[in-house]
Parts: sequence; structure tokens; C-alpha cells
Amino acid sequence: MNATIELLKSHRSIRKFTDEAVTDEQVREIVSAGQAAATSSNVQAVTVIQVNSMATRESMAELAGGQTWVTEAGVFMVWCADLRRSGAACARAGGDFEQGMTEHFLIATVDVGLAAQNAVIAAESLGLGICYIGGLRNNPAKVSELLGLPEQVYPVFGLCLGHPAQDPDIKPRLSVDAVLMQDTYSDAQQDAHFDDYNERLGHYYQTRTGGTKVSQWTDEMKKLVGKESRPHMRGFLDDQGFKMR
Repeated sequence: MNATIELLKSHRSIRKFTDEAVTDEQVREIVSAGQAAATSSNVQAVTVIQVNSMATRESMAELAGGQTWVTEAGVFMVWCADLRRSGAACARAGGDFEQGMTEHFLIATVDVGLAAQNAVIAAESLGLGICYIGGLRNNPAKVSELLGLPEQVYPVFGLCLGHPAQDPDIKPRLSVDAVLMQDTYSDAQQDAHFDDYNERLGHYYQTRTGGTKVSQWTDEMKKLVGKESRPHMRGFLDDQGFKMR
């Protein structure tokens, strides 16, 4: 194992931050590292909006379900999938932007995930802590209004950056053997690891919360994928011009 792998495997979500400032230079370097990530066909379909207005951050914290660390972090930014820029480039070259292609939507969304994770590793290499805020998708229309997002741009998630004021344990993941398969997909291979992971994750929650949280991974998946999740997203994306076909 080398230092890079050690850094990657030491990731934790940080939800408490000190008052120490994150410098503008650090922010620019972090976003620049994000830009260095792989991007399909060099589309670079990512826009990052750093939210400095505390009033806006307070609104977003509330929209995300009361996640107060949105306001407490040194920096809060929203990572957006952006096809508007590539559409403008297409027009500059004399073309007509073909709106509504599912493949273009996937390219933009994947680009955001790749770029943001690059940025996260850069931030953690500087000793900063991070927390993704997927809760912005609770009300993406309001978030878009607050940020003035035009058509062909949508907020994928927020990201808190700051100097950590806590040192949480690393949340265990599924065994590599449940994820790494050879040649074909195997239900039996992944199912064989459910009990072990339930036990390890349950112990993590018990330790982290002093015994107040009793949960297993299969229980959490039942809560997540066993019901509708943000059904408004389809209509919102349609309104933002992502009429997928």
C-alpha cells in the first residue's frame, strides 16, 4: 500500500468544522484537481458554484433536511451537471444542440461525480474534511432558483469543505469479494457477504453512537430502495430541459 491508497481508504464524512478559514488558493487548487478528472469526450460538463451568502447557505441547509454543517463549513459549494456550456460551444461551431438525449445527461452526471471525487481527495490531502450533501435534491427546483441555474444545468449535490473538528471512525464497506466479480455477475457471490457486513456495520453504529443506533445494511437498503425516493426528480429534470429520450 502507498500513501495515495492510504488516503483514499481513510475517507470519513466530516460534519463538524473549526473556525479556521479555507483559503481561496486552496479552493482553486481543489477545483482545478477536480477538472483534471476523466471526462467523457472532453465534454467537461461540470460547473461548481461556491456559495458565500450565509442567507443562501442557511436556506440550503434547511432544504437539505436541517444539515447545519452546510452553514458551519469553511466552504460550501454546489456541483452541477452542465450541458448548457457544451450546447453553447456546439452553437459557436455552427451546430444545433440536440437536447433531451439520455446519453448526454449520463455523461454530464458522471462527469460531476468523477470531478467532485478528485476534488475531495485533493481536499483531504490538504488536511481538510468534506461532506457530500445529496439532500439538496430534496428540493432541486428551489436550489436552482437560489443559484439562478438556467436550463440544461442541474444541482447534483453540495459539498462542505473545512478543517475537521472531529475524528470519526471509518465506516466499514462491503467486502471486496462482494464487489469484485470475474467474467459474469454472481448473485450468490454478493449474497454470501450480507451477514458479515450487517455485523460489521452494526458494530460500527453501536460504537459510534454509544449504543443508540441499532441498524444493519440490509435494513438501510430496505428503507432506501424499498420505497419511492424523490419522485419529483423526473419532473424537475424535465423542467430544466433534460427531456430524456
